[in-house]
Amino acid sequence: MGAIIIRADNKSNKILSELAKKLGGTVINLEDEQFEDLALGTAMDQLKTGETVDPKSIMKKLRER
Repeated sequence: MGAIIIRADNKSNKILSELAKKLGGTVINLEDEQFEDLALGTAMDQLKTGETVDPKSIMKKLRER
């Protein structure tokens, strides 16, 4: 099973949702915040290095700002 995400204005979303339902698809509405969380999670997964960082070095960098 695959999925697509289409971002559009409310009118277009309604039309696309109705079409997807008529074609037998399942429609899940995401709020902007949920979409951003999904996009951020995907980007994080793609950039995983497997490396770890010492918490002290992170805190040091944060204090420098």
